[in-house]
Amino acid sequence: MFLSVFDMFKIGIGPSSSHTMGPMLAAARFLELLRRSAFRPSGLGARLHGSLAFTGVGHATDRAVMLGLAGFTPETYDAEAAKDALDALHATCEVVPEGLGTLTFRPKSDIVFDYGDPLPGHANGMVLYAFDAQGDVLVQETYYSIGGGFVLTDAELAKSAQTDSGAPVPYPFKTAAEMLEMAQKTGLSIADLKRANELTRRAPQALETGLQQLWSTMTACIDRGLQTEGALPGGLGVKRRAAGIHAALLAERGRNLTAPHVVNDWISVYAMAVNEENAAGGQVVTAPTNGAAGVVPATLRYWLDHVPGATEARIPEFLLTAAAIAGLVKFNASISGAECGCQAEVGSASAMAAAGLAAVLGGTPEQIENAAEIALEHHLGMTCDPVNGLVQVPCIERNGLGAIKAVSAASLALRGDGTHFVPLDAAIETMRQTGEDMSAKYKETALGGLAVNVPNC
Repeated sequence: MFLSVFDMFKIGIGPSSSHTMGPMLAAARFLELLRRSAFRPSGLGARLHGSLAFTGVGHATDRAVMLGLAGFTPETYDAEAAKDALDALHATCEVVPEGLGTLTFRPKSDIVFDYGDPLPGHANGMVLYAFDAQGDVLVQETYYSIGGGFVLTDAELAKSAQTDSGAPVPYPFKTAAEMLEMAQKTGLSIADLKRANELTRRAPQALETGLQQLWSTMTACIDRGLQTEGALPGGLGVKRRAAGIHAALLAERGRNLTAPHVVNDWISVYAMAVNEENAAGGQVVTAPTNGAAGVVPATLRYWLDHVPGATEARIPEFLLTAAAIAGLVKFNASISGAECGCQAEVGSASAMAAAGLAAVLGGTPEQIENAAEIALEHHLGMTCDPVNGLVQVPCIERNGLGAIKAVSAASLALRGDGTHFVPLDAAIETMRQTGEDMSAKYKETALGGLAVNVPNC
């Protein structure tokens, strides 16, 4: 299955691509299903299972379902309109999605958090249903939010292979080994291979415009995070720190006493700015998920603002290279914290960022693959244990450290000639196996790790 750069990077809202964006998109898909059906229901309901139940409140899953059934989508999300819609919903217990009339939806009773066993298809499962005036279910569908804003129905997930109705791509690599072999045979860079594949789906100008929009959204998110202070929502009382750290870094600029390692603080503050925005429900870009949304933008912003010779003209090369690595990880393992822990989120993001940075620093395909492998290898086994189910602790700082690792991995890879002991494919397969072996309490359920060893209030 072809995974586009716009599959791996999606403009959406925080705090979670799997727990916020996915359920909102599932609700939108369910409304479309109702519009195509012959039934005219009077009310709607939702049951959340697995990780969506255990950490749903902290991830604003219930809010996302409500807004999705009211007709909102992540890409066109408007915060003020959403607030008004939620106020109206709580006051009337009704939604009025386009083409379906007025439907009863009581948030307190029609959203059920099922804390039993997860649904069989994936840890992030949900059932949406529509019923008549007597409460009989007329239409029902099961959806799985499989990470990064990807949503599949029960039937779609059950297929042994997902079909791709688009045109064949010229370079259909499914592994890093195949990608390197194609690069060697053609003399093309990884970004060039990815670009050629993308152009089978959209015109050159549309591709460039889309990539620019991704970066504009990323860097705007960084800027908002660097300027905003206060406490994050959710009840933990976590204070935003990016603005204060950024102000201190600006004040220190030009002083001869500043230590070289302070550049790590710049890398971290860019990532923290994004993830503080994400935790507050702001607009972010999945990279490849919301929980890991700060790593790629921080690494790219570091390169642009701090590395001599950096130019915005090469941003597409960075993003296309990163997306190629993301596609390999998703196809062969997972980008879902609920499936494989945080190694699949921040680990994948760090590998993507390391590859993108190595590319714009002049790395060969072999050095780029090495950079991605180093970054991923040194996140293997990382758990997803959000305190109180919120994408705040340890997620915000973890993105900063993921970006630092990405820069270090790229730099280390560029010191060599691309030959190395552990292939990227082996690291990806190891991540998949580790995720399978990992206890469910360490996979975005907030039932283990820091989530149970740090007071929630």
